[in-house]
Amino acid sequence: MFETINLKKQKLDKKRPLPKYTVKSLREKLFLEWTYNSNAIEGNTLTINETKVVLEGITVGGKTMREHLEIINHKEAISYIEDIVSENEPLSEWQIKNIHRLVLKGIDDEYAGIYRDQQVFISGATHTPPPAFKIKEKMEELIKWYYNEAPSLHPIIRGAMLHTIFVGIHPFIDGNGRTSRLLLNLELMKSGYPPIIIRVENRLTYYNALDKAHTELDYTDFIQLVAEEVENSLDLYLSAI
Repeated sequence: MFETINLKKQKLDKKRPLPKYTVKSLREKLFLEWTYNSNAIEGNTLTINETKVVLEGITVGGKTMREHLEIINHKEAISYIEDIVSENEPLSEWQIKNIHRLVLKGIDDEYAGIYRDQQVFISGATHTPPPAFKIKEKMEELIKWYYNEAPSLHPIIRGAMLHTIFVGIHPFIDGNGRTSRLLLNLELMKSGYPPIIIRVENRLTYYNALDKAHTELDYTDFIQLVAEEVENSLDLYLSAI
């Protein structure tokens, strides 16, 4: 599955360091699309151009404060995971809580970075997340899996499974989807891949692949979806150089 991707990644690595302003423009393009799509999947109604304007510090008439904060917070969360990558910091529950705290900052400060204390359900999904009293145990199991089993996996599989396991636990009241996609890209970026975009137009395929992974423990469809987007991001970078 990854032979072509591995070759493209090797080709990109041979071109490093990439031209400074090319990297800057690619980063801005991908991070705008990442922020727009990740929020749109969750129901944010700002268009991609409106998202760009909000990222530049301008408010958009007729849109809620929450929608503006979702854009601003996502930008700050991306900056945070960039810092994690540059500092080569190890994954931890504390780190995950910090990412989530940034996602919900000013939106729901009571639960920002705090595990949920009540049952939640995933709209449209067959899978039901574990009860609140099991969250701590499940998150500890996730971290244990990450350090014991995940290192032997291809980075794409590792990132896809980290996302899937995390969102299946649904440890927070809100913001789990955005946090899971940040974790996915964090893992890819640690291994030298550009960030990927889970596009809003693929939302149904995305949700179905996640539900299949949670109910049947079959991660194939979701890994395939992630792999396709990894290749798209690699193609974008290679086309620019």
